[in-house]
Amino acid sequence: MDATIYHNPRCTTSRNALTRLREAGVEPEVVKYLDTGWTREQLTAMFDAAGLTPAQAVRRREKLYKELGLADASDDELLDAMVDHPVLVERPFVVTEKGTRLARPMDRLDEILP
Repeated sequence: MDATIYHNPRCTTSRNALTRLREAGVEPEVVKYLDTGWTREQLTAMFDAAGLTPAQAVRRREKLYKELGLADASDDELLDAMVDHPVLVERPFVVTEKGTRLARPMDRLDEILP
């Protein structure tokens, strides 16, 4: 099964998701999105596939979220902020042929594993 995980190695949940994928026999492409960044088109497609809005996929607990005053931001403003600051995207997102999920809570990942 082909899979991609948008991964932050410093995040426990992201590391656990990577482990769960491997335990399921899936060796995913690992994209360190903090290094590669995002395009607006990537984020829009990923959120649409996961059934999420930018407001549901933003890291509200991130210090930068408060510093940028994003609490009342529109989806367009959130997307712009996520492109400019990849750390604002919640993690980890996992894409397989069965779908796209934000693996929070972790059991969401089971929905798209073999």
